[in-house]
Amino acid sequence: MIRRKLTVTILGSGTSTGVPVTGCSCRVCTSNIPENSRTRCSALISSEGKNILIDTSTDLRQQALRENISHIDAVLYTHAHADHLHGIDDLRPFNIILRAPIPLYGSKETLKVIRRNFRYIFDDELEPGFRPRLETRQIEGAFSLFGLPIEPIPLLHGRSESLGYRIGPFAYLTDCSEVPSFAEALLENLDVMVIDGLRFRPHDTHLNISQALEVIARLKPKRALLTHLSHDVDYHRDSPALPPGVELARDGQRLHLEIDMQGQPPEQSR
Repeated sequence: MIRRKLTVTILGSGTSTGVPVTGCSCRVCTSNIPENSRTRCSALISSEGKNILIDTSTDLRQQALRENISHIDAVLYTHAHADHLHGIDDLRPFNIILRAPIPLYGSKETLKVIRRNFRYIFDDELEPGFRPRLETRQIEGAFSLFGLPIEPIPLLHGRSESLGYRIGPFAYLTDCSEVPSFAEALLENLDVMVIDGLRFRPHDTHLNISQALEVIARLKPKRALLTHLSHDVDYHRDSPALPPGVELARDGQRLHLEIDMQGQPPEQSR
């Protein structure tokens, strides 16, 4: 059996405002507990010298400096909301390092929004300048990226949709209000699942913590982390109440896994 090591870094575990929230004086926002400081939601997949970023969060520059990220080889987008997208310009320094365009992978709708909202990046008729060199690549099904198996997971995000990603025994499911039953079939036998768990109260477009725990109970991953956390969630107060095998994600957290490389999908052309 051929196995490959995989490291996942939780770059950001916070909701769209980040935590602390600007102007807020609540218990969590005024806490000096490092685990209660959360940048906008994002993750980094690292394996055999390649770095795949999941979303370009608003805090990308801060996250990259904090984690000493030396290069980005590709980006997987979950959806095109601002907190997951608007750090896109911070990819520019990585172009200098890579000396090549960085491929961006996402759904047809997500890539359409990216090209529209960041026209200055993609429109060659505009005045040239120091802008990111990026190439959009539409996801149409499972594919391999740098030899890693990428399985897109369709999710509901309120009235819109987002993509989760499964990479071997790991799944990343942020920004979802429901995991459809057909998507659950793609999420069996996981070692680690990172899933949206915004807060305790209900929300129209995100799973709250009790809903996330219901999904976890059905899918039965060996380990589960709740992410996209709001300032309603206090790391030390609320962690002890979680079931065994479930924890609150925290910025800078690293997860180490191994992937069985037999029977993987073909490499998507780059």
